[in-house]
Amino acid sequence: MRPVLILTHAPHEGPGLIANGLDTPVRVRTVLDVAEPRLPALDDVSGVVVMGGAMDADDLTGHPGLAAEQALLASAVEADVPVLGICLGMQLLALALGSRLRRRTGTEIGFAPVDVVADDPVLGVFGSRPNVLHWHSDSVDLPPGATLLASTELTPVQAFRAGSALGLQFHPELDAGMLALWLSTPDMVGQLADDEIETIRAAGAEQLPILVPAAEKAFSVFGQRVRARG
Repeated sequence: MRPVLILTHAPHEGPGLIANGLDTPVRVRTVLDVAEPRLPALDDVSGVVVMGGAMDADDLTGHPGLAAEQALLASAVEADVPVLGICLGMQLLALALGSRLRRRTGTEIGFAPVDVVADDPVLGVFGSRPNVLHWHSDSVDLPPGATLLASTELTPVQAFRAGSALGLQFHPELDAGMLALWLSTPDMVGQLADDEIETIRAAGAEQLPILVPAAEKAFSVFGQRVRARG
């Protein structure tokens, strides 16, 4: 079985529940600041997962490795390789497919619903209006030819499908332990007041028992597609 390539951008933003759902070997790489990273060939992987991070998806000067990630994502979609992009990963996927990044269009941090507007075998597991964890201030336009899957008033493109690729602006990969890590990581909460942190913590205690089982099922569906590639 070929491994799934997981690209990360911060030590606290790992794959979380995604890795459990894959049920395949994984290869985790961080190439954010490497100008010419050596990434595996698509023939050597069964899927590609790209995680979140605090940087702007179009900051190729400050973080040159993002250019290589975008190129890999574009090639993966063209080759029908299963792809999952989360938050920054979704934005990189969108840019790879010809979209553009809109910086600081509105901050969404904390648990709030998204409206699911189209059927998808992975996202559909969460239902029509799940309460999910948001943590972003940038957004993207819908890539040409992609199908819009979920939206909020502030962020019209919360999820999209483009062939073999699924992009999610929100974070279904967290369990309680990972949320606790985020809420104790200065890079994540440095701009939040104590009461905002406690509101997120309390919402997590309420929502994660619902979200985690759904996420495990959703990532298992994605894992089935990965394993089918072999």
